[in-house]
Amino acid sequence: MKRRTFIAGSLGLLASTALIGHAFAEGKRITWWYESADPKQQGYIKTGILEPFNAANPDFNLTIDYRGTELDKQMRVALLSGNGPDIVYTAGPTYVAPMARAGQLLALDDYMARFGWADRILPVFIEMGKYDGKLYALPKTYETLGLFYNKTLFEKHGWKAPTTIAELETLADAMLAEKIVPFASGNANWRPANEHYVSIVLNSIAGPENVYKALKGELPWTAEPFVQAIDTLNKWWQKGYFGPNYFSLSDEQAFAQMATGQAGMMPTGTWQFQRVNTYFPPNNAEVGFVGFPSAEGVKGPVYPLGVGSTFSIATTSKNADGAAAAIDYIFSEKSYGVMNSLWPGEWNTPLDDLSKVKVDNGLPIYTETMKTLAEAVGDNQYGYTTWTFLPPATDSYLVSGIEEVWLGRSTTAQFLEQLNATFLQEKADGKVPAIPAR
Repeated sequence: MKRRTFIAGSLGLLASTALIGHAFAEGKRITWWYESADPKQQGYIKTGILEPFNAANPDFNLTIDYRGTELDKQMRVALLSGNGPDIVYTAGPTYVAPMARAGQLLALDDYMARFGWADRILPVFIEMGKYDGKLYALPKTYETLGLFYNKTLFEKHGWKAPTTIAELETLADAMLAEKIVPFASGNANWRPANEHYVSIVLNSIAGPENVYKALKGELPWTAEPFVQAIDTLNKWWQKGYFGPNYFSLSDEQAFAQMATGQAGMMPTGTWQFQRVNTYFPPNNAEVGFVGFPSAEGVKGPVYPLGVGSTFSIATTSKNADGAAAAIDYIFSEKSYGVMNSLWPGEWNTPLDDLSKVKVDNGLPIYTETMKTLAEAVGDNQYGYTTWTFLPPATDSYLVSGIEEVWLGRSTTAQFLEQLNATFLQEKADGKVPAIPAR
């Protein structure tokens, strides 16, 4: 597999857009439903994608409709009735397999050949978008989980970024002694934030090889490595590492607490890079980011691979060629450079080669992190996020079930038994997303 390379610089990008090879009616509409985005973010999409695509493709008119937190529900209803958008935007590969199985998504293999996606996109992501041997989705962005920390606070106390679980726990205990919350965290705006921490311990404590075996059905989720992982996560919760306000804080509020020094670290995803410039400079603080520490016996750091959202085309689309052209534009070097300069962390499309792409967002640490992640993927040194690789009902149970463990209403054994039973049923039903071979 080729490795991605980065060159940071200005936004002087060479235009690179793909046109469909035959004519269409002037300004034929392409509909795209999107999730939540504030006015500034909507402006980024308008100037970075909509306007340049439409200007370069006068035969089409790409439009976007912001559906907010109800997108997933509205999309399911619309696809069932045949009234959905041309571009189907999902919350991740977990949602793709059931939609493809129901015949709601168009196979993209012909478009992949037409636009040369197999030569431009990292192969592992092509495989992740397949169902029953055919391509149905491409990821908008790929991401990983790691450990943000307040570098300025660390220097003040003489702390170093941890590299092992033992070092992490020693550091967290030292923070508690200083009345500092070890883990900036909160799920008030997004309950599935719970699974970020489950994904972290599954990969950094149980290890990615065991997670891979479980996803393939070769190891039950009740196996000892997973017991150890969930027990450790629960221990962190009971010791107060997540602070007293987990259920009332949003992730943005938690990130702000880390920037002010009220919290020391934040186990979370690379999408949080979009908040660094907002919160760290005003607090005269510098951000740090490292791969999450690993347990003894697990080669690390492990970078759990995540796909936060995907692009597909509805089977009922009246403008499938236009939708494919729009998706192809989003996966262009020009789009990558502009969107990652404007909105870092949310538009890391998995292009195979970024040597000609220039990104200017004032965050060299982001560029370096994405390079490290790309190299980890290229070397097969990656793990698995639950929202990307678990089937939907299993993933949904994980989000709610781990809270029951934290609150003492369930045990680790009961949680894993239910998780395993749900997974096995969905595996039998063909709902497990594609798992690329290691």
